[in-house]
Amino acid sequence: MSDEHKNNPLHGVTLKMILTDLVEHYGWKELSNYVEIRCFYNDPSINSSLKFLRKTPWARKKVEDLYVDMVKDNAKD
Repeated sequence: MSDEHKNNPLHGVTLKMILTDLVEHYGWKELSNYVEIRCFYNDPSINSSLKFLRKTPWARKKVEDLYVDMVKDNAKD
């Protein structure tokens, strides 16, 4: 594994995996408090959220950052 990838917690993790883990950890309601996008609080689903996140770089970045924070917090425990 190259140095570039071994320090990247997102390497090899799909957006669907990220979103699924976040929903399992936080639930849709709390997730929508962290990242305020309509597809998280108005009739949320994995598929509709993925469609939006794939087209919206700023929202995807927020979701990825939240995932990295969650992974780091879980590693501390």
